[in-house]
Amino acid sequence: MNKPEKRAEFGEPQVDPEHYGNFTYNSKTRFISYWHQINQVAQTQPSSVLEIGVGSGFVNRYLREMGINIHTLDFDARLNPDTVGSVLELPFADDEFDVVCCFETLEHLPWEHFDTAVSELARVARRVVLISLPDRTPCVRLEAQWHSVTAMTQQLVDLPNPRPQEHVFDGEHYWEIGRKGYPLGRIIKYIERHGLRVEEKFRVFENPFHRFLRCSVR
Repeated sequence: MNKPEKRAEFGEPQVDPEHYGNFTYNSKTRFISYWHQINQVAQTQPSSVLEIGVGSGFVNRYLREMGINIHTLDFDARLNPDTVGSVLELPFADDEFDVVCCFETLEHLPWEHFDTAVSELARVARRVVLISLPDRTPCVRLEAQWHSVTAMTQQLVDLPNPRPQEHVFDGEHYWEIGRKGYPLGRIIKYIERHGLRVEEKFRVFENPFHRFLRCSVR
């Protein structure tokens, strides 16, 4: 599965590798999201990790430096993943990885493939599946600080949105949470019908566009 010519089976990449190597993509808020990705993986104390979607490569490089056994998969051979393949047909055995993570990736597939992708994540994971997705749900951020810089509280609250906008394909995202037809509840329902249980869900305070879902394998 490591042969570049296999890439044609999974469609053409949406962006060139250079897309990930600048501060336009790797913004301050994205680095905060990287921290949450790394923290979510590290908290599981995994024996093995599969990362689907290499992106800039920052997360898997950092995890490797932490001594975590991580294997990467992407359908774009130019990003140098350990395995070239598709999330729709993972070339791995059932329960092969302790933890499977798929951050900011599934929205790059048409919605009709979401079920298949989640079923594959659940199939190859033994304990935990970690997912993050873009979320357009309106929200307010509340921050309070008193006495000293160490005494601070932050809270992010989703707001009701009776008239969500339609999502228009932008060349990368086929759908996003919070757009018309894609409420968070629907996403969770689809995830949980594949033998997963969403045990934690949160949006990054500094970057609420990124919604994290921590799922246990039943």
